[in-house]
Amino acid sequence: MADEKTPEPKNQTPVQPKMQVIGQFIRDMSFENVAAQKGAEGNIQPDIQVQVNLDARKRSQDNQFEVLMKLNIESKAKESDQQLFILEIEYGGIFHIENVADDQIHPFLLIECPRMLFPYLRRIVGDITRDGGYPPLNLDSIDFLALYQQEIERRAAAEKEGQPVS
Repeated sequence: MADEKTPEPKNQTPVQPKMQVIGQFIRDMSFENVAAQKGAEGNIQPDIQVQVNLDARKRSQDNQFEVLMKLNIESKAKESDQQLFILEIEYGGIFHIENVADDQIHPFLLIECPRMLFPYLRRIVGDITRDGGYPPLNLDSIDFLALYQQEIERRAAAEKEGQPVS
């Protein structure tokens, strides 16, 4: 009898990552309308600065993670450097993620998950600024891949210099 082997499948497709958004929420939010409190009037040209921070953690349930996007938005008048408003918001999502290798979960959480959350956060920021008496702020798209790469480079440089990585 000949040794019969089961033929190997030739076109075996790799297992695709699976991501499901379980929930989204505002964890913390603060909008301070400084200009209105001081009684500023007139047509003021704003200078808007946006800082983005990301955080992710594993939840106690299997394959579940929480991702937080933290935005700090400051608007000042271009002419006088007078503070117009300050918006701080932490927006989070709970994700069920499967079929992502352990060495790829960190970039997946800090690149792909924020991409899913960002359109909703953009709308909230627009609504808050409009309701605060300003034209709605339509945030520019954020390149989360570039943001992630910058953070990895920053951490590597800090480790090289012997500084604590935060």
